[in-house]
Amino acid sequence: MKVCMIGTGYVGLVSGTCLAEIGHEVICVDNDKKKIDILKKGSIPIYEPGLEELIAKNVKAGRLDFTTSIKEGVEKSLFLFIAVGTPPKDDGEPDLSSVEKVAEEIGSAMNEYKIIIEKSTVPVQTGKWVRTVIERFSKRVKDFDVASNPEFLREGSAIDDFSHPDRVVLGVESEKAKEKLLELYKPIDAPKIVTDIASAELIKHASNSYLSARISFINAISIICEKSGADILQVAEGMGLDKRIGRGFLNAGVGFGGFCFPKDIKAFVSIAAKLGYDFRFLKEVDNINHEQMLRTVKKLEGMLWNLREKKIGILGLAFKPNTDDMRFAPSITIIKELQKHGATVKAYDPVAMDRAKEIMPDIEYCTDAYKVAENVDAIILVTEWKEFKNLDFKKLKELMRQPVFLDGRNVYDSDKIKELGFIYAGIGR
Repeated sequence: MKVCMIGTGYVGLVSGTCLAEIGHEVICVDNDKKKIDILKKGSIPIYEPGLEELIAKNVKAGRLDFTTSIKEGVEKSLFLFIAVGTPPKDDGEPDLSSVEKVAEEIGSAMNEYKIIIEKSTVPVQTGKWVRTVIERFSKRVKDFDVASNPEFLREGSAIDDFSHPDRVVLGVESEKAKEKLLELYKPIDAPKIVTDIASAELIKHASNSYLSARISFINAISIICEKSGADILQVAEGMGLDKRIGRGFLNAGVGFGGFCFPKDIKAFVSIAAKLGYDFRFLKEVDNINHEQMLRTVKKLEGMLWNLREKKIGILGLAFKPNTDDMRFAPSITIIKELQKHGATVKAYDPVAMDRAKEIMPDIEYCTDAYKVAENVDAIILVTEWKEFKNLDFKKLKELMRQPVFLDGRNVYDSDKIKELGFIYAGIGR
């Protein structure tokens, strides 16, 4: 089946490539010529494990191509996925101008029946506007369907998430669109949930907001643990064994980041407000998350007495392991707060430093964790990259000015680290 994926960011590039991998003919479109040129040369503009190899495989097989022309993609394809960015405005409301522009261009280019599918995370009722815009600009074709197919890809494991999802959600407005989309996703062995478009749009925001709420909840509990002498790891384990609760997303830390959770919370609050509901609960989820990052700096201050003129090492900059994504990364808030207190910062991340330099050019970037440790007064583990789990702490201690280590992801055995002579603290422990 012929597919056009409009937008080649994290979602569009992974989704388009994986649709080619399951046998469809896919053309990926982006208005950024530089990005398309990179892809045509066999490289990729983002870091995602396994993606570069999978793109090369499908390009070679003739199932995957790239272009800057929406018109070309529309004319050649039955399925038109909209996977462009929906960045937040200052008030948290998503900016849908790119979605509107794409809908306009689709309408102008349509030459026969098409199924236009929202892949970007958009507010409920966006589908109605997509249909309205296409109808206004389509001069030749009036027979088309709009659908919603929200993505649930986690950066760092996106290929596996696409290939082995918990569910595929399809919001449709006609039996024809339902049948075609079910055929498109037939190679994917997962439950197919068919809903109306509005419900599909809400599923994505509701899912991300709920997961965010679990993280903020366990982070709030971690504060209680610290104040009462309890251990958050034991508390989370005891909670997670309850089948009604489960263990997922109950890991206390310095806070969540990335482009999905923070953005989607604010967007959902804005959506609710437009519908006449004050979503106070989600506002507090967001507040707790931000405060957790500031508490991390406050905790380090308690370990060092003063932060002014101290040199602090940061391990991990990306918002999570196995990605170079720095959008809303907790490291940004933590580093800026350290600088406000007069500290200087050294940092290392396995893949995200080029992107980090664009955001924070005023910190020292190092080639590995041990270079970070040289002459610093403390280290904060912010992102739990696999390579950090086997650090030589004896070597770290020899390099550091003071053996102070704040484990922002509760990766290490606190007793073993303390036995080596470290002043060690985790989150909620």
